[in-house]
Amino acid sequence: MSYQVKEVKTKPYDGQKPGTSGLRKRVKVFQQEHYTENFVQAIFDAVDLNGKTIVIGGDGRFFSPETVQTILKIGSANGVAKFIVGKDSILSTPAASNVIRKYKADGGILLTASHNPGGPNADFGIKYNVSNGGPAPENVTNKIFEKTKTISSYKVIELAPIDLSKKGFFTYGPSNVEIIDSVSDYVQLLESIFDFPLIKNFLQSHADSFKVLFDGMHGVTGPYGRAIFIDALGLPETSVQNAVPLPDFGGGHPDPNLTYAHELVERVERENIHFGAASDGDGDRNMIYGKGAFVTPSDSVAIIADWAAEAIPYFKKGGVKGLARSMPTSAQIDKVAKKKGLECAVVPTGWKFFGNLMDAGRLSICGEESFGTGSDHIREKDGVWAVVAWLNILAYANQQSPNELIGIKELLEKHYAVYGRSFFSRYDYEEVPAVGAQSLVDAINVHISTGSLASTSHVSKSTGQKFTVAGVTNFDYTDPIDGSISRNQGQIVTFDDGSRVVFRLSGTGSQGATVRMYVERYVPASAGPAELNKDAQEGLKGLIEVALQLSNLPEFLGREKPTVIT
Repeated sequence: MSYQVKEVKTKPYDGQKPGTSGLRKRVKVFQQEHYTENFVQAIFDAVDLNGKTIVIGGDGRFFSPETVQTILKIGSANGVAKFIVGKDSILSTPAASNVIRKYKADGGILLTASHNPGGPNADFGIKYNVSNGGPAPENVTNKIFEKTKTISSYKVIELAPIDLSKKGFFTYGPSNVEIIDSVSDYVQLLESIFDFPLIKNFLQSHADSFKVLFDGMHGVTGPYGRAIFIDALGLPETSVQNAVPLPDFGGGHPDPNLTYAHELVERVERENIHFGAASDGDGDRNMIYGKGAFVTPSDSVAIIADWAAEAIPYFKKGGVKGLARSMPTSAQIDKVAKKKGLECAVVPTGWKFFGNLMDAGRLSICGEESFGTGSDHIREKDGVWAVVAWLNILAYANQQSPNELIGIKELLEKHYAVYGRSFFSRYDYEEVPAVGAQSLVDAINVHISTGSLASTSHVSKSTGQKFTVAGVTNFDYTDPIDGSISRNQGQIVTFDDGSRVVFRLSGTGSQGATVRMYVERYVPASAGPAELNKDAQEGLKGLIEVALQLSNLPEFLGREKPTVIT
């Protein structure tokens, strides 16, 4: 095949700084002349991939097929030896991490904006993962950003587009291209981790009394859900919904929470479904929801950690090396770690921090309150893994207690009776004015520097509860593996009863600012079922009121109510 390398003159664009999950902007921004090409070339300028193998895939959102062809043209011109591409340009983020690791690729480029909406007027993203399968660390993303600021040209090979709908091997200029099944490698991975025969036997023997529903939210995991729940576990077709990936996610918001996964919630309640689960646009997040029982991500990772070594073959064999959570996530998993004598690390938000601990052999199971849960089987959070983990645990728990049907609600109650409960909620204020968001942060920083909130007491008008501030701090983290320091990762207000509120500017939005407020209050097991099994918002009502009052958040952001409550 004859080919010619062409050099195209260009100029830098401002603001091409990748965050913890890559570069995210509106589709129309990426469609500007040279914009996408500049960023892709910056990756190849920052990371030497000459003669190397890279994986390409994504969540199938609008503008993905065109961008795959752009990456092939620029990557081949920059000397990439082999591309491994997901069929139809699709690979869930966890599946891509697995492919990088399984085939010993040197890295991967993922086209995703995760749980953000898709479509011509919505969001797009490009993310670089390194050879361990995890997100690029800050020293790599900083190099990429520096290259975007000085770029003057990019290289392309001018060849006809490759048909991404056909599996097989192809030659593309000096490069080889392998288009692979998007699902099969990942399903094989999960079958090596979990007790599929146990799960299948439980589901079939309780077909009438234990119904399952998985919602792909028209994101990338629909085909994975079908392959696992219908093909491998033998569930009926009605057990999976919204399973066809669509470029605009069916016009919905592919974020698995109580607000955006309302279709799942409504059907679970209407049809008395015992186990419901949803995954997000790129497959790295999950929500577990059964009839009358929502599992917070903080509780989810704690329960998986509690049962893993007993119920899940992967951990039975290899053991649990350690646990971890992101700082905003509740301390429920800390209680599990203490009882089991395990290290529990607390890291900033961003999966790359877990990856360092995993590579060092110090971490097996971890989670973020933002609906991300995972283990050291790959180096990304993994929504479908978490869903199957829950099914494995429930199947095992029911095998141990054959005279009672244990569902989500019963498992939660048993957990609280042993460990107590960290009541937890997150308030998201999306696309708020950046000036107001920064003013909120600045005001809290003044309290941190002056100590002006210390020892002040605040009373909830609605509950009469009194909360006295014990301290206000910024969360800084020194990575124990590579020594890197991450500062200002969230502002924490702690109270003398152990409760806390965290404020954090999020980097996952594509425009404006997103402020997240996390509220946590621990109740010991001795409080009894009536207190432990309250609705989360009821258990947190007084603390939430005080948090909004002392931070003046509604005034700074111009919002009386959050966009999403989870």
